Amino acid sequence: QVQLVESGGGSVQAGGSLRLSCAASGRTFSSYAMGWFRQAPGQERESVAAISRSGASTLYTDSVKGRFTISRDNTKNTVYLQMNSLKPEDTAVYYCAAAYRMVVTNDREKYTSWGQGTQVTVSS
Repeated sequence: QVQLVESGGGSVQAGGSLRLSCAASGRTFSSYAMGWFRQAPGQERESVAAISRSGASTLYTDSVKGRFTISRDNTKNTVYLQMNSLKPEDTAVYYCAAAYRMVVTNDREKYTSWGQGTQVTVSS
């Protein structure tokens, strides 16, 4: 298992930016595809972005394409989510997740390790 700790959440006005980080410890970080998910009150947890083990491949949900960028640094055991042009509808708890030896995927069921989440609030 890998342990995940998110940071970087906060409150921002619409149009602003935030950068989330997720630090991993435990098993070899580069063995995991990584993903960012979010969950707003009363809604299902949804995939936001995913990245392959090497970082060469990425996936984004349509609503964040062109605004969010996922990246990873395997030397620092960290995955990032750069969020630009934030909108009130991006408000949610954001979770980092890891999928062992998986190809890049946005399937929530493939992820077996989860962080505790970090709150992102975007005001209009």
